[in-house]
Amino acid sequence: MKIFLAQQNYHIGNFELNTQKIIEAIEAAKAQQGDLIVFSEMCVCGYPARDFVEFDDFIQKCYTAINTIRQHADTIGVLIGSPSKNKIKEGKDLFNAAFFLYEKEIKAEVHKTLLPTYDVFDEYRYFEPAYDWNIINFKNKKLAVTICEDIWNLGDNPLYRICPMDELMKQEPDVMINLSASPFDYTHIEDRKAIIKANVLKYKLPLIYCNTIGSQTEIVFDGASLVFDKNANLIKALPVFKEAIDCIELNNDGTFEATIIESANKISNKELNPSTLNEQLNIAQIHDALVLGINDYFSKMNFTKAIIGSSGGIDSAVALALACKALGAENVKAVLMPSLYSSEHSVNDAMQLSENLNNPYDILNINNIYESFLQTLQPLFKDLPFSVAEENIQSRSRGNLLMAMANKFGYVLLNTSNKSELAVGYGTLYGDMAGGLSILGDCYKLQVYALANYINRDKEIIPENIISKAPSAELRPEQKDSDSLPDYNILDKILYLYIEERLGPNEIKAIGFEASLVDRVLKMVNNNEYKRNQFCPIIRISSKAFGSGRRMPIVGKYLS
Repeated sequence: MKIFLAQQNYHIGNFELNTQKIIEAIEAAKAQQGDLIVFSEMCVCGYPARDFVEFDDFIQKCYTAINTIRQHADTIGVLIGSPSKNKIKEGKDLFNAAFFLYEKEIKAEVHKTLLPTYDVFDEYRYFEPAYDWNIINFKNKKLAVTICEDIWNLGDNPLYRICPMDELMKQEPDVMINLSASPFDYTHIEDRKAIIKANVLKYKLPLIYCNTIGSQTEIVFDGASLVFDKNANLIKALPVFKEAIDCIELNNDGTFEATIIESANKISNKELNPSTLNEQLNIAQIHDALVLGINDYFSKMNFTKAIIGSSGGIDSAVALALACKALGAENVKAVLMPSLYSSEHSVNDAMQLSENLNNPYDILNINNIYESFLQTLQPLFKDLPFSVAEENIQSRSRGNLLMAMANKFGYVLLNTSNKSELAVGYGTLYGDMAGGLSILGDCYKLQVYALANYINRDKEIIPENIISKAPSAELRPEQKDSDSLPDYNILDKILYLYIEERLGPNEIKAIGFEASLVDRVLKMVNNNEYKRNQFCPIIRISSKAFGSGRRMPIVGKYLS
């Protein structure tokens, strides 16, 4: 049996585009005498459609698309993902389903059993779990079809009380097929290999895994579809962060006509779960995920041009380089906005960066604007000492200028704040926290430096002085980040333990961090939840990003 995997980039709610992509892949597989083609979870409508699925019209458009697609499933079997109506009428109105199309008919429908509600997932809000489990008979093969999370309930601590594959094994299937929409994080590609290997070893069946690619606002999907033989060897791996269609030949005895890419004994038996921050870990993947995230956000929203405040610091430099990579340097405007406290070398560094990238830039000095604010406020501020109020006037002035240019010329403002700053509130609300999309909001400061070095891997793009100098907001004389924050080598590790590892203060202190420092850092994190709640979408590259995947109370007392 010649089986194709179609790893494609879908647009949520764009039924015309999604249907066209699916049909083109079906026709390409038919032209190569394919027997079966497998697509990803929710490919018909895009994933995650969220509250769109609550509209009857949206669901009807899904069925209209399926009916169009099935006309092309004549000589080839087709597995596609879509919401389906719950005809049993017990529980919720919809299932997360896989439709099997053949001979221009819907031959079978498989419903997802395990509906995740952790991190960025909220599927039980919309869907009913499967009531029954049946294999699909096709060309003398018994197909055990599952959907994404359905294969993840293995190990010593399963999340769910049922395992769909255990039920399907009662019907003696020949091969496992999983339609997936599994988001990227910088440990997840290794995690998938481990979980697929575990399934193959448990059920002694080959497994074909088709994952989507593309970015849907904050969530990035990396593709990386896989095929494992019945001995748990990896024999097919589709590219990361790229659309691809590839095929595999399944023999009658359950073997494949393929060479081994990675033998079972070289694939980890457990998921990758770093207990401490490793800023170098999979930095190339993080880079590519951010580029895809920027590109897809703009293309799917029909935006074409971006604007960034370029300070001569490491964060804006990395954000600018990534944006130029994603959108083309000619489409990214950098604006340098020096103030009284900006150093000459910062302005020169920012200019050199744009010259290296060949992107357009302008210089707008904000001294007069800043002085005007101070004069207007003088009757109220009187002779009170210089404080964060005066610092933030500079940042908010820059934010106003950037948004004015965005409005006038059709730019989208890209935010440059990093995860360390967002965590502890080291940013100005409505100032440098403004933006339509956050590029680095899920990257700790140490990872930003690692990204800078990766960007410079072949030649110097980001000037070395930007990388080597001490970070500073330059909002007061001789200011350094270290005046207000612990050293990033310590701060980022504490933040990682609290945010990604979900360790409490006593657990973090027990590792060896100074008690008063831990209390101070965690208090800053929790007291600044209100700022993050007003922040723009963040491209997610970790297992626990700020945003929909981390839901904390704003007024919570814990650790305050």
